[in-house]
Amino acid sequence: MKFPPGFKFGAATSAYQIEGAWNASDKGRNIWDSMIHKNPSIIEDGTSGDVTCDSYHLWREDVQIAHDLGLHFYRFSISWTRILPTGFPNKISKDGVRYYNKLIDELLKKGIEPIVTLYHFDLPLSIQNLGGWTNPLIVDWFADYARTVFLMYADRVKTWVTINEPMIICDFNYNVGNLVPQITEEFLGPFICNKNVLMAHAKAWRIYDENYKEKYQGKISIANNPIWLEAQTEKDEELSERAREFGVGRYSDPIYSKEGGWPPTIEKIMAEYSKKQGFPYSRLPSFTDEEKKLVQGTYDYFSLNHYTSRLVRSARADEDPGLWYISGSRELNLVLEKDPQWPKTDFVYIVIQPEGIRRQIAWLNKRYHNLSILITENGLGTRSSDNYDTGRIHYIRDHLKQILLAIKEDGANIVGYTVWSLMDNFEWMFGQSMKFGLYDVDFSHPLRRRTPRASAHFYRNVIKHHSLDVPHPSHHWDKYRKTYNNGVTIKYSNCFLVLLVLLEHIICKLLLN
Repeated sequence: MKFPPGFKFGAATSAYQIEGAWNASDKGRNIWDSMIHKNPSIIEDGTSGDVTCDSYHLWREDVQIAHDLGLHFYRFSISWTRILPTGFPNKISKDGVRYYNKLIDELLKKGIEPIVTLYHFDLPLSIQNLGGWTNPLIVDWFADYARTVFLMYADRVKTWVTINEPMIICDFNYNVGNLVPQITEEFLGPFICNKNVLMAHAKAWRIYDENYKEKYQGKISIANNPIWLEAQTEKDEELSERAREFGVGRYSDPIYSKEGGWPPTIEKIMAEYSKKQGFPYSRLPSFTDEEKKLVQGTYDYFSLNHYTSRLVRSARADEDPGLWYISGSRELNLVLEKDPQWPKTDFVYIVIQPEGIRRQIAWLNKRYHNLSILITENGLGTRSSDNYDTGRIHYIRDHLKQILLAIKEDGANIVGYTVWSLMDNFEWMFGQSMKFGLYDVDFSHPLRRRTPRASAHFYRNVIKHHSLDVPHPSHHWDKYRKTYNNGVTIKYSNCFLVLLVLLEHIICKLLLN
């Protein structure tokens, strides 16, 4: 159950989800600021990222809890409009630059490596108004932003992620349309966006490679978030492989494959299907030879976000495959389903199949020749504020076990693991109602009090012992809570109930320590 020497453990957050201070100093507006202020009802609980965890002011608290966990690294993102208020390099915010300088320096002081994501969903409103990720000029605008950030922080940040989850930004956003900026356009949107994201990533990677890599020896990747797709029956095996190519392959082949460009089978399918739809061209935009060379090889490791899996089967004759998270359901005439045996979660999209992460890693290694892989997100969301989060502990433990098996039995080169997330935050369309945190955040408290959950205690022990062979803290809590729930009734006086609550609090504190 031991992890190999050098294996690193971390936790992650993103700027809009934790920073707050949406209009502090000269920060510009992003798409979330704009959409939520216009229509707060788009968020399930009516909250926003205006304050959230208030990490803009409480960044020392964030560093301290990361230190208390014993994290080797902390992955966070930079707000594009906090650095470039207009979205463009005509103005650089001194206060924005100073904020991230303080955070990075404090992390290093505590012995925690900063891993920085340049873009995590919070596009400048000015750029969205010009077409966002479907405007090819965004490739140069993102490059300008990346160049600015590298200039400020490349001397201290050694690991970078350019863009988080392009499959969400493109496929999910344009197919489903319920995430900000809430634009639905299934025909061209996902595919134009797909190409532009890859081009933007490539330009940023090459800026770093040409100007900073030799001096600082840093590494850069793009964070892909494939759902593991496996055949429902043996006859669906070939279809499942096409589905994987349509998903992770479309966002990875142009970067990681020896040939470069789109997966050939998908390029052919898209050309044929587009023609049937009456398009005089493929809906999947082609790469020129120059563009293909620009994108190919722009990686130093594979950044993998993983949460869940699905089964793949052929659609029945009378069945419309519909649209889903990944494009290709209609083009491939397939349906994605959940295995009823996989445990459900409070987040309807996520079902639990820990073996999926090992199978996904095996697929990546076979296709792209044994990459160095960093797991940059993995975690469980719940609607419960309960700090005895047994489910989250099992989820993390079971996925870490599969990662160990991938390393020890499959020979995978996995260098680290990241829990999403360090603490509860603004979880996009769920607001504050969906909780992924190792630390509970009291959003009603003026100081946004951070309290460790049982999962924080568990994860801290895993890191400390560099092993999964550690006690499960919730065993003690579950036993205590069972006794408490069976033994206490409303017949007791209010005074005695107060004493019991205080006693519970003291015992929990002792167990956490």
